[in-house]
Amino acid sequence: MFKNWLLDQEIYNYVLAVSLHENEILRQLREETEQLQESAMLIPPEEGQFIAFLIQLIGAKKTLEIGVFTGYSTLWTALALPPDGRAIACDRNAQWTAIAQRYWKQAGVNHKIDLRLGEALQTLDNLLENSQAETFDFIFIDADKENDLEYFEKALQLARPGGLIAIDNALWSGLVVDSTVQDPETRAIRTLNQKLYSDERIQLSLLPIADGLTLARKKE
Repeated sequence: MFKNWLLDQEIYNYVLAVSLHENEILRQLREETEQLQESAMLIPPEEGQFIAFLIQLIGAKKTLEIGVFTGYSTLWTALALPPDGRAIACDRNAQWTAIAQRYWKQAGVNHKIDLRLGEALQTLDNLLENSQAETFDFIFIDADKENDLEYFEKALQLARPGGLIAIDNALWSGLVVDSTVQDPETRAIRTLNQKLYSDERIQLSLLPIADGLTLARKKE
C-alpha cells in the first residue's frame, strides 16, 4: 500500500479506510504496477479517486491525459466518464501502455480511450491542428517535468472555457522548497508553480494531496 510523505502513516491508512472505493480491476492494475522498477510514477489511489470525482463533478465528457504509464489514472478517468465519454491518452512507451490496454479491456472501458503513442508535444500539436482547441473538459498532466510548462500552454489552448487542468507532482516530495536541489526537473516544477501563480488566464488551487496536485480552471 502507498505511503504519503505529507501524512503520518496511521492517519493515511485511516483516510484510505474511510474514503477509498477502488474496484477490483483498479486494485489489480495498481498492484501489478507496484512491482515495476518505475512504480514511483504511479499515482496513489486516493488521487485517482479524486480525479474521477472531479470529472463527474464538472460533467466532463471529453478528457485528455498527458502521461499514461500503465493506465491507472486513465482507468479511473474512463470509469468516471459517461457512456458516450472519450479520453485521449498520450504516452510514448508501448510496453507500459500494453499493460494499460489489458486492464482497460478487462474493465470494459477500452472503447472510451483513444491511446496516442508518440511524443506528447507532437500529439498536442496534432490535436490543435485538427480543430480540437477549446474542446476538452478535463486535462491531466503527469509526464516528464521539464516539459510541464509547454504541456500546460498547449493544454490551456485545448481546454474549453471553464475547463479544468490538473497537474501532478506540484510539491515533488518537498524538494521544491529545498534550495540545495537544482536538478532540471525540480527547477522546472518551481518555474511552473511560479508562472501559474501569476497567470491571469486561470483560477488556481494547489492542493496538498498525494505529491501535490495543481488545479487550474480556464477562465470563461
